Amino acid sequence: FLRSKKMNSSRRHHLKSLMLQIAAKWIQEEKKEIVAAKQAYMAENCPPPNRSGDQAALMETCKKIAALLDKVDEERYDMQSKVGKADKEIEDLKIKVVDLAGVKKPALKRVRMSADAMLKALLGSKHTVNMDLRANLKQVKKEVKEEPIEAAGDWRKNIEDKADRKKMFETS
Repeated sequence: FLRSKKMNSSRRHHLKSLMLQIAAKWIQEEKKEIVAAKQAYMAENCPPPNRSGDQAALMETCKKIAALLDKVDEERYDMQSKVGKADKEIEDLKIKVVDLAGVKKPALKRVRMSADAMLKALLGSKHTVNMDLRANLKQVKKEVKEEPIEAAGDWRKNIEDKADRKKMFETS
């Protein structure tokens, strides 16, 4: 059974700094890759305009640029509508998840309050309800039955009767 030793603080600090250095390098490389990807995209899709020539050639170039701008705006609008629909779907699904999970009932706290105080709080101070339940109970007269004294007598008298019962259960 091996026990793992805890790392001392200087070692932990050293490893943490190494990890941060590696992460910083990765972030710099990622930024360079993003810049290179942007330049490649711009070179492919947006060639530099030809500014040499007469006025008619420049007007033609401006018309092409305007057409490209319209196309890009249409694509941007389409993308925005797709993203909006996806966001709305995500919100609906989040609501469904919450509905399916159900609302958690909060833990109820004990309140020390008498029944009179509770009814007074519920019904207001106008209603004074007397919760003396014993006063509302019906009076019942007790009938005293005299039981034969034999039942509480010697237990050995009934052994024969119980022996018959025992045989009855054993045979079935």
